[in-house]
Amino acid sequence: MPLPESADLSAAAGLADAAVTWPVHIGTADRLSGVSAKMIRHYESLALLPAVNRTDSGYRLYTQADVHTLRFIRRCRELGFPMKDIASLVNLWHDQHRSSANVQDIARRHLHTLAERIAGLQAMQRTLQGLIGCCHGDERPECPILDELANSAHPAAQGVD
Repeated sequence: MPLPESADLSAAAGLADAAVTWPVHIGTADRLSGVSAKMIRHYESLALLPAVNRTDSGYRLYTQADVHTLRFIRRCRELGFPMKDIASLVNLWHDQHRSSANVQDIARRHLHTLAERIAGLQAMQRTLQGLIGCCHGDERPECPILDELANSAHPAAQGVD
């Protein structure tokens, strides 16, 4: 749930200066949330943030709740959630009547995706370790690593159309 406007995120963001006067411009929201101004605008375009107010001169104004949402989004990105899931998680986070089962389903699906990606990376690692072990790594021009890369570069070489 977003923080109420009276909460002070400046301390949570590790800012040593005096309390922030809310609402803030995008540069301050950037510093408080750890999300770049470019990404803040991108998240707005994806409707991950509610429409922000603007000054008479058109500058965006962010509330503490907006900054808290940006920090939530940043943490989701750090955990590798795709944007579609982040949108769902933000909506669930703001929904007082949510079912935690919905949140858990999203997290479980993402965990499964991560496990598949890790398995793929481990297979690549094993392949590279084997290739490195076959390469003499000396002054000779023969190189099993390059031979394997060259043979794998042509789908017809593997019987794939």
